[in-house]
Amino acid sequence: MLEKIQQTAAFLKEKMHTHPETAIILGTGLGSLAHEITEKYEISYKDIPNFPLSTVEGHSGKLIFGKLGNKDIMAMQGRFHYYEGYSMQEVTFPVRVMRELGIRTLFVSNAAGGMNPDFEIGDLMIITDHINLFPEHPLRGRNIDYGPRFPDMSEAYDHELIRQADAIAAEKGIRVQHGVYLGTQGPTFETPAEYKMFHIMGADAVGMSTVPEVIVANHCGIRVFGVSVITDLGVEGKIVEVSHEEVQRAADAAQPRMTDIMRELINRS
Repeated sequence: MLEKIQQTAAFLKEKMHTHPETAIILGTGLGSLAHEITEKYEISYKDIPNFPLSTVEGHSGKLIFGKLGNKDIMAMQGRFHYYEGYSMQEVTFPVRVMRELGIRTLFVSNAAGGMNPDFEIGDLMIITDHINLFPEHPLRGRNIDYGPRFPDMSEAYDHELIRQADAIAAEKGIRVQHGVYLGTQGPTFETPAEYKMFHIMGADAVGMSTVPEVIVANHCGIRVFGVSVITDLGVEGKIVEVSHEEVQRAADAAQPRMTDIMRELINRS
């Protein structure tokens, strides 16, 4: 796999004329940030050797390079999910390519179901930790020498970035929550009993992404900041039937606040 990672990185380096150290996975709730990138150039996933293709509605499928404020960045518009049929190596392949390209900080976002009774639909939850319930571990197999065989995960989400994000939210008057994100394979939304169990386990929100990329980023020595948009509620008495379209609408409504925090945090980090 290392050969493929290096082949892909070499291809991208030939196309790149910027030197980003910051990457963003433009998950649900962060799509509008792409419009704020200036001096940008784009490369479609289908043109990148060894890259998977995103199959999810609302995920565009391209790498964007350019500037956000005064900072060179690269952004993934469209991520890969285990439920699409990809292996964990494929899901996390772009993060390893980022490491080869010199990325030092990764920002991620997602849509999640909230299980904390204090949460409301549309809340932004800064991820402080996660629980990994994916059936395949992204570091399973031969260790790639980006990090140790048994990487430490005691600070999977960078404490200093969380502190800065809290300060920015306070300055801008944006309400944020903190919580633990639980990652499952999907693609079904959770049953009421599953929501209840996950909350008992210590999770505040649940979704179908993010955890694999964060694990691999930590293995690669890349620091991480993550935010969930609470798009539906798995709280007893508040559970209603949910669809992908409703999740998308709730995330779209939260985008301006999410974008405000991320834009400022990226420029300060």
